[in-house]
Amino acid sequence: MINIKILKLASNTKYFGLKNNYTHKCIFKNKKCGDKISLEIIVRKNKICSMRYETNSCIYSQASASILANSINIFNKDNLIENIKILNSNFVDKKLKLPLKLKKFQYLFNKKNINRMDCIMLPFNALAKAIR
Repeated sequence: MINIKILKLASNTKYFGLKNNYTHKCIFKNKKCGDKISLEIIVRKNKICSMRYETNSCIYSQASASILANSINIFNKDNLIENIKILNSNFVDKKLKLPLKLKKFQYLFNKKNINRMDCIMLPFNALAKAIR
């Protein structure tokens, strides 16, 4: 059963819809299930300033994309991969304390959602690909 909080996260469409205004763009597909995300980001002076996305995906990918887009300004090109690794490790290590700036993601990145890890990681993997 899908939790109400995940539905609320996924239904936030503030950053949904591509505007064709970007410095980096990416289309990424989850090879396991076929979920797909397209995203556009704007990077200025190494700082990721904004993100817009469109998905053809499950509710978990949509919730993850929504929360990522809403919090995109905490990432920069240099710390992105490191922060993705920290979030990823939270799926398996229940005692891991996320840094304060990543606490917003704790609801999705936890052991109870490990079966949906690929879905939740889809927007983050797309972002990492876009930055490369």
